[in-house]
Amino acid sequence: MNGLGVPRWCYVPALLGGLFVAVPLLAILVQLDWTALPSLLFSESSLTALWLSLRTTVVATVICVVLGVPMALVLARTQFPGQSLARALVLLPLVVPPVVAGLALLYTFGRRGLLGGTLSVVGIDIAFTTTAVILAQAFVALPFLVISLDGALRTAGARYEGVAATLGARPGTVMFRVTLPMMLPALASGTVLAFARALGEFGATLTFAGSLAGTTRTLPLEIYLQREVDPQAAVALSVLLIVVAVVVIGVSRRWVRAA
Repeated sequence: MNGLGVPRWCYVPALLGGLFVAVPLLAILVQLDWTALPSLLFSESSLTALWLSLRTTVVATVICVVLGVPMALVLARTQFPGQSLARALVLLPLVVPPVVAGLALLYTFGRRGLLGGTLSVVGIDIAFTTTAVILAQAFVALPFLVISLDGALRTAGARYEGVAATLGARPGTVMFRVTLPMMLPALASGTVLAFARALGEFGATLTFAGSLAGTTRTLPLEIYLQREVDPQAAVALSVLLIVVAVVVIGVSRRWVRAA
């Protein structure tokens, strides 16, 4: 049955788009040696990379929420000179290659970087550490949360906040009692997008943090390494990463509906 307001011709490109996404994922499953799956997934290197990815991704996502929510509120609810430029800078990590993002972080926090040289003098080294992994993931994932909230805030308008302010509520009270509850579905979606982007980060992590087993070698890096020495292990780890992403998306959809 034709959907309301949807031209019939839309179904053809929609089907092609779905196949474009589904067929490559199916190809991975076809290539997988299911009998060897347990030994491939539960190897020490695989579990180490998975645990490192989950830990760093959770921390990076928390950083995105802590920084991204105020950024979105400032962009959507205030007016200041250079606001368009600020919004463009926030979105820049979305369009630059991840390797470029890694180089930018390296020249900022590396031992000879803009800030890294000073930090190194006091004994703080960031590049090629687990902290570098977290910063790389947060750098590329932050825009996903900001644009999700920024768009939702501008679409919803500020009438409810205005009413609360006229009743005497302080800005902090308005934010926590009105704005954030109203934006909870958008916050949930943006957080999931940031988590998924951080979990799959590769280029910036490799450039800024390297690939040190147990320290900076996340699951995407482990997949790339195994692709050269054990293709079946790379396929198995790819399936694992897909499963983790599907679980996260499924949980987030239930969270959004509940909100």
